[in-house]
Amino acid sequence: MSHHAATVPGPTWVARWAGVLLCLAVAAIHVVDQGGITATRDPHYIGVAYHVLEIAAVVAAVLLIVGLVRLGWLLAAMVAVGPLLGYVLSRGPGLPDYSDDVGNWTEPLGLVSLAVEGALLLLSIPLFMRSLRRRT
Repeated sequence: MSHHAATVPGPTWVARWAGVLLCLAVAAIHVVDQGGITATRDPHYIGVAYHVLEIAAVVAAVLLIVGLVRLGWLLAAMVAVGPLLGYVLSRGPGLPDYSDDVGNWTEPLGLVSLAVEGALLLLSIPLFMRSLRRRT
C-alpha cells in the first residue's frame, strides 16, 4: 500500500467528493433558478444572496477538494442551511418586498433544491463534527 493511500482512506475521499458534488449542485440549482450566472433576482438583496450562496458553494467544494476539510464541511453546512431557511421563509411568511413564492411549497426546482440541501446538511454536519475531534 502506498503512503498516500494509507493517509487518505477511501471513505474519506468518497464523502468529500459527495460533498463537492452536492455543493456544486446547490450552486447550479440556484443559477438556474435566477435565470443564469449574470442574472440577478429581484428584489436586489435576494439576487445578492443567490450570488453569495453560489460563490460560497464553489468555495466549499474547492476547500473539500484541496483537503481543508474542517472549513470545507463548515461552509458546506452553511451552504445547505442558508437556502433551506430561505425556502421556508419565502414560502411561509414571505420576505420583505418578495412575496412571489408565498405558499408555493411544491415548485419542482424548489423540491429538488430541498433534497440536495438536505443531503448536504446530513453529510456535512457529522463530518464537520468529526473534523473537530481530530488533531490536525
